[in-house]
Order: sequence, then structure tokens, then C-alpha cells
Amino acid sequence: MFSSAEPYKNQHYAELKRDCINNKTLFEDAEFPAVSTSLYFRKPPPGYVEWKRPGEISKSPQLFVEGISAHDLNQGVVGNCWFVAACSCLALKPNLWKRVIPDWKEQEWDPKHPENYAGIFHFQFWIFGKWVDVVVDDRLPTIGGELIYCHSKDNNEFWSALLEKAYAKLSGCYESLEGGNTGDAVVDFSGAVTEAIKLEEEEYHRDQKKQEQLFEDLLKVYDRGGIISCSIRSPSSGDMANGLVKGHAYSITAVKKVRLGHGLLAYFKNETIPLIRMRNPWGKTEWKGAWSDSSEEWEKIGDMERGNLGITVEDDGEFWMSFADWCKYFTDADVCRVINTSVMSVHKTWHEVMHFGSWTKNAEPLLNRCGGCANHKATFLQNPQYLFDVTKDVDQVLISLQQKDMKIHRKFGQGENLSIGFSVFQVERNRKYRLHDILTQKATDTSTYINARTVFLRTDLPQGRYVIIPTTFKPYTLGEYMLRIFTDVESGCRELTADKPRIRCWSSFLGYPQVVTHVYVHGAEGLQNQDRSGGADPYVIIYCEGKSVKSSIQKDTLNPEFTTSGVFYRKKPRKPLTVEVWNSNAVKDEFMGQVVLSGAVNDPNAPQRLQLRKRGSQMADEMPGSITLRIVSSTQLTAI
Repeated sequence: MFSSAEPYKNQHYAELKRDCINNKTLFEDAEFPAVSTSLYFRKPPPGYVEWKRPGEISKSPQLFVEGISAHDLNQGVVGNCWFVAACSCLALKPNLWKRVIPDWKEQEWDPKHPENYAGIFHFQFWIFGKWVDVVVDDRLPTIGGELIYCHSKDNNEFWSALLEKAYAKLSGCYESLEGGNTGDAVVDFSGAVTEAIKLEEEEYHRDQKKQEQLFEDLLKVYDRGGIISCSIRSPSSGDMANGLVKGHAYSITAVKKVRLGHGLLAYFKNETIPLIRMRNPWGKTEWKGAWSDSSEEWEKIGDMERGNLGITVEDDGEFWMSFADWCKYFTDADVCRVINTSVMSVHKTWHEVMHFGSWTKNAEPLLNRCGGCANHKATFLQNPQYLFDVTKDVDQVLISLQQKDMKIHRKFGQGENLSIGFSVFQVERNRKYRLHDILTQKATDTSTYINARTVFLRTDLPQGRYVIIPTTFKPYTLGEYMLRIFTDVESGCRELTADKPRIRCWSSFLGYPQVVTHVYVHGAEGLQNQDRSGGADPYVIIYCEGKSVKSSIQKDTLNPEFTTSGVFYRKKPRKPLTVEVWNSNAVKDEFMGQVVLSGAVNDPNAPQRLQLRKRGSQMADEMPGSITLRIVSSTQLTAI
């Protein structure tokens, strides 16, 4: 995350500033000039715009006045409350804003050395997987001497206006910031992973258990440096009777369990209520219900607790709500986890794998990589595929699919996000090549498909091998994406590019596969007792030409469900496959029976139940129990 940043438009801040100081000139950014096209492409600002430097707006301009605060920011005439809300969140996180505003002490105005002022600033954003350094001049658009876009409550503080200008430069112009997603801006400030939570659709306000679990999740995210924002989705915008604003983004500035009661009695009773604090980017207009600034609910807690929470009764845009009311009135939340991948951390660390790819079109099906979602069965598996392993019994996996930001294209009448999503399939434990048909492979999870910049999934997966298939909703839609996978234990995630085993120079001597066979073992029934308690701990092994696939052990059962599969590229198609069942034992594993399969291409490929038999010379003799499986073979190596 903290690698060196790449200069945007090849503009190097230190060089440009040095040249300006040497030439005794103020920087004028030719890449984002002080002209109307930098302001808008459709809707001009409401008045005559003059570009002014901070020294022409205030007598004593500063980057920060008494530090940086979530209260610094106020929204301007452009509808970018989502961006201002993200800035409010950023101001609460010193480890993040010091990266976004690098050299912040050096960039500050120095009244003692006015000769060092060159009218140039720079900011850094995490754009599509890398940090980018954006240079701007400090000419800011004003009407009547007042800043018209994002500004601080102190008229001589300029960090927010300059940060917004740098972000507008990335987006093509200020108007391109009209309408957006707070989570996207937070990702650009941090490299975080954003998860969109549909509070209304998931009906958290009706389900107390779900609500409690969500609060614990958000509390953990907040305590670990994450950033949360929320909004009320509505066809129309405007104030509600309770003081909340529809169609508007709020930043979450605290998530707390607040102790009820007064004095020592409060500590002995240990009764708490979940509260959440947020800020309106307007710097005014607050919630009027329970736990609002001057509500009677605050009498339920002691003076010390109130002091710790910093309760104020001014209309500064910041207010508290009960978590229950928050779930009731807000429809959407963006939860941004600043993922910890440091091995030195006391908090949970993650193993991260990042892949970049494209949905590209090709007339040859095996080379096409834009097959659309699973609704399009004929082309779905023509999409990019990524394989990873879960080696723990169960592991939580975070998957983030992000497309390139499109705001810069808005001024050209484009800029709409593609509708994207992905599916996760549990596949054969030994799969090495691309998936060409879905036989018994199980779709364990599918993300939502939405025209958002990022689609996210958090899921718990059992031990096994998996393939992620990122797609656009419709086939033959072109685009670029970034896929990030986070697991507790290293997953070995890699893209599957080969369709079948390669022909090598020694293939003619060693043989090249003639047939591909997929074997799926569903389970077994009526196995023989192995333990004194009258049970067994069975597992299954599939053998083919010296290679094998082993299932996990099923504890204390005579009717195990294995759901294990293998795919084999067979050089000797006449040599049979065997499936053996074993009992796991601390001293020595015990054989429980086997079946022998010809794996011929013309054999039935429907599910079948087979009687277990002995091995070797006694293989005609039956053993207790049967096994249920499916086997499919093909001479076309790209058929499975």
C-alpha cells in the first residue's frame, strides 16, 4: 500500500516546484487549466466565475487551521456530497490523510519564507491498484470572492478545496464529480476494500439478530481503522421531517456501545446501548429524533460518559442515533475495510492476491474472454477464470471486483459503469486447466450484478479448490478490471490460461493424453462399523494412472457425504480408474472397499450407485456399503 507513487500525466511535483521557485513564477497547470472546460461540460456554475489563488481569497491562507478535522468540510454547488463525506471520514484517519496529502508540513504556507511559495500542491490517490501523485496549481474557482465547490468552515483553510481540485483533475472536470459513491472515494484515499450493504433490502430493522451481528461487524471495522458511510436512497431528494436528508451521503464518525446509568451503579449493571455518530457534509441539518443533540435520552447516561463522547448541542451537522433507528431510516451503507496484510499486526492479517485483466472479444471461442454472466450458458465459461485453494477446514474469503473508473468520460457523453459481477465455483481438487463445462462443479456463491465501480463478496468457504469467474452482465461487453482476493491462509490464487495439457517435445515418448475424465464422488452408504462406538471416520481416494485425489475426512459416520471430484487427462484410456474408501485411524488407516471404473467414453455418464468390493484377487467379493458417483469421459480435451 505504501509504495512510491506514479506521477499523473508525468508531472513531477518536486521538479515543477523547483523550476517555479528558481524562475520566481507561480505554477499554472497546463494539464488542468483555469478555464470553463475544467469546471463543466453541460451545466455551468450559477454566476460569473473567477479563478483566484488562496492569497487573493484570504489574507493568511493555510493548508490546515488548527489541524485537520471532519468539521472542516462543507459542500459547494456541485452535488458531490459523496466526495465530501469521504473527506470527512479521511480527516479522522491520520495514517490515511498523511498519505493522501504527502509532505503536508512542507506544503503548508510559510509566512517567514514567502519565497518558497510557488502556487503548486500535490495529492496522492490509490487508482486502480497503484498510488498516483496528482499535481495542481492553487487557482480555485470563485463567485463573488467565495469558493463555489468544497470549502472549509474557516475561509483561510484550503486543504479540502485543493484536494477536491486534484480529484476533479483525475475525473476530467468538477462537474464529473456530480453524483458518485462515497465508498469509491474512500477506496481512492486508502486502497481499502469496499462492501455495499443494502440495509433496507436486507431488512436489518426487522431482524434483531441480524442487526446485532451487523453492529458488531461495524464496530470491529471502525475500531480497526475502517471507514463507513451511509445514505437514504430515494427517487427524490430533500429534507425529511426527522431532519435526515434523502439522496444524500453521510460519513460515520463513531460507532460505540454507550454505557447507560450514572456513577458506580452504571459500571455494576454494565447496561449498554449501541449508538452511531455521523456527519452531514453540509455542516448543518441534523437528526431530530432519539439521541439527537438535545434529546432527553442523554439524561440516561452519566456526565463522564457524555464527556467522553463529546456531546454538543450546536447545529454543526454531526449527531448521534441509536443503531436501531439508523437501520430503520438509512437504506444503504458503504463499509470500507482498510485491509491489514502486515505480519507484525496484532489484529487479523490477510493474504492478498491482486490480478488485472480485461474482457476482450475474439471470434475463436477458446480465446474469447467476454462471455457474459451465467444466464448465457453458451459463452459464460469463455470469461477469465482464477483458481484458488482453501486449505483450512473453513476460511473467510473476501473478493473484490473493481472496474476502471469511468467519470473522466462523462464530459464526452459516456462514463457509465458496466454492469459487472462474478461467480465462485467449487471445482475438482486437482484442476489445473480452464473450466469448459459445468458437470458437478458447484456454484457456491454469486455476487450481485450491478453497474457499480466495485462488486464485493464476503463468504465462508469449506476446504477445497475454487474458481472465480468475473464477468460483465451481457456477453461481448469490453472493459478492464482488477480482482482482489483476501484469505486468512495463502491461497495460491492464479489465473487459469491453458485449456489443456501442453504438447511438449518429449510427449511422443511419454505419451499425450487421449481422454479427459471427470469423476465426482457424492458419498457412501451403509459402510461397515470400524470403531467401538459403532461408527467410522471415512474418506475417499480417486486413483488414475498414478495420480490421486483425496477427500477430507468425514467424522463419525457410516453414511458420509464426500462431494469430492477429480479431473484426469489419461494417456492410457483402457487402464481403469479406482475409487477407494478408507477409515482414518490414529494407528493405521483401514480399507473399507473400492469400485473399479473403466472410464470409457461411451459408458453411461448419469449418477450411479455401485457396491463396494475387496481388492486384489478378491475384488469380485462384496464389502458392506455402496458408493454414489458420476463419471464423464471425452476424447475432446477441452470438453470438461
